[in-house]
Amino acid sequence: MADPRYAKLARLLVEYSCDLQKGEVVLLDMVDVPDEMTVQLIRAARAAGATPLVETRHTRVVREIQRGTDEPHARLVRDHEMARMRKVQAYVAIRGALNASETSDVPPAQQKLYAKMMRPVLDRRVNQTKWCVLRWPTPSMAQAANLSTEAFEDFYFDVCTMNYAKMARAVLPLARRMEAADQVHIKGPGTDLTFSIKGIGAKPCEGLRNIPDGECFTCPTLKSSNGHITFNTPTLYAGTKFEGIRLEMKDGRIAKATCAGGTEKRLNEILDTDAGARSIGEFSLGFNPYIQDPMCDILFDEKIAGSLHYTPGQAYDDPGNGNKSAVHWDMVLIQRAEWGGGEVWFDGKLIRKDGRFVPKDLAGLNPDKLR
Repeated sequence: MADPRYAKLARLLVEYSCDLQKGEVVLLDMVDVPDEMTVQLIRAARAAGATPLVETRHTRVVREIQRGTDEPHARLVRDHEMARMRKVQAYVAIRGALNASETSDVPPAQQKLYAKMMRPVLDRRVNQTKWCVLRWPTPSMAQAANLSTEAFEDFYFDVCTMNYAKMARAVLPLARRMEAADQVHIKGPGTDLTFSIKGIGAKPCEGLRNIPDGECFTCPTLKSSNGHITFNTPTLYAGTKFEGIRLEMKDGRIAKATCAGGTEKRLNEILDTDAGARSIGEFSLGFNPYIQDPMCDILFDEKIAGSLHYTPGQAYDDPGNGNKSAVHWDMVLIQRAEWGGGEVWFDGKLIRKDGRFVPKDLAGLNPDKLR
């Protein structure tokens, strides 16, 4: 018998996140996900009058595919994936992994080639479909969160099926403030960074594109970032874990990037993937009240209450600054008091201090109001 929480999550993804309509086609991209969950998504899609198209993948197989890829192979995969993506109106991806570092030994050259070749498919999915992406709870994720498997599963389903309609109402004032702002100033331990978001716009995220959700993002103008920022959460990118990343910004470019733990060479290899990887493609404030601590999974970590992320690489089309890259690397800074504190200012007005929103119209985004 399937866990009843599977059906509840499937309905949320189909009816709320993707708002599937009769006659639409949805691609269900399932990576290391129990068949029972895939079945519930198929049933939910059909109940909405949509047609489900299903892809089942496994991370160990993906690793082997990428380890031996070359340009003709990657181009063939891209063309196949693009042809399918052109036929769908919606996309739901659930990605599980028994080992979060499964692709860590894929050679960097192969990772770079594959990512660059597949970028057009990702761009079409992001910009021309109704999409939603989420993880699947696994023992490795529970371990990263320092929880038992059962406790993590309970946390996962609670946070993934929270009241996103309430969040959608609470985030609107923040989106309006971002849309009207010019200068952003971020202060904190090891951080003093300024940039402009004038004319960029803002996007509130309340359960439509990522699950779990809880952020509002914009994008620095291309040449405006100056200063430095030090991230206090670990980050996993391309199978490698990085800690203590510090970026020094000069006229919108990453002039210097350092980190702890002997991975600095790999950090800079990724930032040298292409011309756009050292420019910034996103700035966002996170506020999911149920997510308090990092677990080295960006779909959770970028939503941590009292956090922000600042993203080297690809910008979204809207809102965005036109930056193009095969890289999109959300790096997370938690500014709650117990993590060292910090401040976010818009045009000289204090917006958030030590992880709590200060203006009255933003109080609804603080954890005690949003739960």
